[in-house]
This record gives sequence, structure tokens and C-alpha cells, in this order.
Amino acid sequence: MEISLKDSVVGGNAVLEVHGEVDFFSAPSLQDRLAALIHSGSGPLLVNLCSVGFIDSTGLGAMVGCLTLANERKRSLRVVCDQERVLKLFRITGLDSIFKIYASTDEALAELAQEVSSYSAE
Repeated sequence: MEISLKDSVVGGNAVLEVHGEVDFFSAPSLQDRLAALIHSGSGPLLVNLCSVGFIDSTGLGAMVGCLTLANERKRSLRVVCDQERVLKLFRITGLDSIFKIYASTDEALAELAQEVSSYSAE
């Protein structure tokens, strides 16, 4: 199955929607697009994996590599996912303690808006 990547800006935040399977063949496309988004902006980046049915270790490695790049550039990279199969891999590998994971884009955007308002209040 092919991977489909669509980026947009929602509430001032970059969102990358990923559809399909993230595996050895498609992970480089994901990593390249994420890296480009990380380099092109300054705010938080959300990666929506709700339409991903499968992700392997190569895909997880691409996500970790991009998280490292985001951290170096002082950006946050957050994951949106409601797929139990994908979430299970994040839990098994311990990546659920490294990535902030949300069940929906709305949930992630609400937390980001709250963080921005708390920074503004300081």
C-alpha cells in the first residue's frame, strides 16, 4: 500500500496527515516531508497517524529521527493517533513516553492553545 502525505496549517500549527502504511519503503518519504516541515517553520508540528493501519520499526525510526531534529530546532513534534495497532507499537517500544500522543487533532490543538495562553500570561 502506498503512503499519502498531506500537510496543512490548522490553528497556526503545522499538521501532517499520513494515510496508508509506514514501512521500509514509505518511511523515507515520511521522514523527508517531516524534515522539510521542521525546517520550514517555528511552531509545533502535529503528525496525524489516525489513517495509518501499519507502522514498522523503520517508520518508528523515522519518527524518532524527526523528533530529534525538531528538538534541535526547538520545535515540538506531537503525534495524533487513535489506531490501537499503531498505539500498541508506541507503548511496546516505550516511545509513548517520548512522544506526546493525542487521540484527536482537536485534543492536541486545544492543549497547544492552552500552552500558548499560559506562556502569554507569564
